[in-house]
Amino acid sequence: MVAVACSEDDDATTPDSNTSKLNLSINGLEDLGSDYRYEGWIIVDGAPVSAGLFDVDGDGNLSQTSFDLDADQLSRATTYVLTIEPNPDPSPDPSSVHILAGDFNNANAPLSTSHGAAIGTDFNAATGTYILATPTDGGMMTDENSGLWWIDPAAGPGPGLSLPTLADGWIYEGWVVINGEVLSTGTFSSASGADGAAPYSGTAAGPPFPGEDFLVNAPNGLTFPLDLSGATAVISVEPVPDNSPAPFTLKPLVAQVPMNAMDHTPYGMDNNAMATNPSGSVSR
Repeated sequence: MVAVACSEDDDATTPDSNTSKLNLSINGLEDLGSDYRYEGWIIVDGAPVSAGLFDVDGDGNLSQTSFDLDADQLSRATTYVLTIEPNPDPSPDPSSVHILAGDFNNANAPLSTSHGAAIGTDFNAATGTYILATPTDGGMMTDENSGLWWIDPAAGPGPGLSLPTLADGWIYEGWVVINGEVLSTGTFSSASGADGAAPYSGTAAGPPFPGEDFLVNAPNGLTFPLDLSGATAVISVEPVPDNSPAPFTLKPLVAQVPMNAMDHTPYGMDNNAMATNPSGSVSR
């Protein structure tokens, strides 16, 4: 038997000369759980090419930050796009849930939610006004601090939210956080019109705006009617389909309900977009 010597070029650990590294530096992504994963894509000649799958742990750490891609394709890529994909994924194509994107300028691409291939906005211009009231209780005036509605009484009344139109794959959701419990007020696409759920409201018709009365069907640990004084109100941006029953990382509007809150009185919300928008960059 003749022994065959292997040169360094024959070593299986030697990187393929036809590949090149794509490196990620991204902050602010959340753990998607076991049913979803993040997937990067490079846009080459107008078409998406997968640039690798990764997970994020509870501390925001990416499971992988460097990917070996075809060197020619990577050199010709114009844009990087990050999507949320089901796990397992039934399709080789990108989902409609694009969270970050950026255009390459030589070796680097800064990533943001505002890129047209992502959500298309940074939410920095979003504003919100809410009132406490219980319009679904049939006219009773004994529990008016038990409902929260995004209404501006001075506008007719009119919408209490000014929010950008979302790209496909995303929807808004309202929340109330009180005594450690997180309660959804329903999902919506427009500040004018009722939201998609009323699990805690009474039997009377609610106003044509997002919001909720907390009168019936109290979850464990809470007693309804629920006094919302001191609660936190949140508007989040959720992926569709949603990876979790909890609020997603994107929370452009937040407000602390005053402890001495007055019913039917407008209160403003703080813009929280810069604190919760993920961001970062990729390099090749």
